[in-house]
Amino acid sequence: MAAPSQTEKFAACLRMLKDRSGRGYDRLGKEAGVSGSSLHRYCSGLGVPTDYRVVHSFGKVCGASPEELRELHRLWALADTDRNAPAVTAVTTEGGPEPEPTPEGPVVTARTAPGPDAAAPRETAPAGTGKPRRPRVPEKLSSRFAVLAGAVVVVMGLVAGFVWMPADAPPSAEDGLLYSSACKSVSMGQHDECVREVQTLLVRAKGRLAVDGDFGPETLRRLTAFQVLAGMPASSVVDEETKKALYAQKVSMATWSPDKVAKRIREVFAEDPGTAVAVARCASFLDPLWVLPNTNGSRNWGVFQISDVRLRELGGTPLRAFDPEWNIRAAHRLWSARHDFHDWPSCEAALKDAKSAENAKGAKGAKDVPKG
Repeated sequence: MAAPSQTEKFAACLRMLKDRSGRGYDRLGKEAGVSGSSLHRYCSGLGVPTDYRVVHSFGKVCGASPEELRELHRLWALADTDRNAPAVTAVTTEGGPEPEPTPEGPVVTARTAPGPDAAAPRETAPAGTGKPRRPRVPEKLSSRFAVLAGAVVVVMGLVAGFVWMPADAPPSAEDGLLYSSACKSVSMGQHDECVREVQTLLVRAKGRLAVDGDFGPETLRRLTAFQVLAGMPASSVVDEETKKALYAQKVSMATWSPDKVAKRIREVFAEDPGTAVAVARCASFLDPLWVLPNTNGSRNWGVFQISDVRLRELGGTPLRAFDPEWNIRAAHRLWSARHDFHDWPSCEAALKDAKSAENAKGAKGAKDVPKG
């Protein structure tokens, strides 16, 4: 028996999800944003959706788990490739489906000599039936065709795989989800498995973020940091260059912990350590890879959120700003100009809280001093 095609495997997965949901095609179609007749065609193996979002929506309304959605995407990508491959004419071979039975009776064989174009003698219909009989292919010739057909299928599979897989991509389609047609571009506002794949790869690179499939501010922040660390433009979009870097797993986003950052700030800002830590916590939550975009298109970088303008004045770059040691010392240089934190006006509240805490601590200490 011939192995099921990729389209049939994809359809079987859809049917499993549909049957498990206990709902009909029309109801599922309304919830997934597609017609019930189209869903029926997909589940029957008569068609493959050109847009993966239809498949993802269907899987979600059927209650598919994240693992099932990942497998569903893999099967859809293979079926999409299988759909574009040219069909191969099936040939009856030994061990394959048996030919249809024919009525018993004597067979009258044509006595004409075979011409040069005749590969095998033809058989006429059994006597008295009046129905033409299907020509029979000799066993030796059938075996040769079987080998040839098998070789063609293998070659076609390899060619289809190479066409679908981009250059320098991992050989496994499951590992290269971002290379599928559904993930051509991944950017802010998306919520799907493509985003989840990006988040998973960022976490593998030691990035700190949740894997929830939602491309929000936190994912944007980590993606921007990854692109800078990888030495590429901070486009904030998962383009082809970013995909390659994510899958290569050569960039590490490991950095200092908040406790280590706070300790180093106190050492560098010996003149006013409490206020300096409060400002940094207000600006970046003591995160060395913190990035904040501004409305004018510029960005602020690192522990003390040094702006693009200040970076140029200090002879720095976004990559250097992600080095917590450099960032803390650069911030101290800015503070030394006037011995205040005027470069961080948005953290005035933090400054007031820090001073209030210091004053309260001083007042309490004064009360505790014994009189006389």
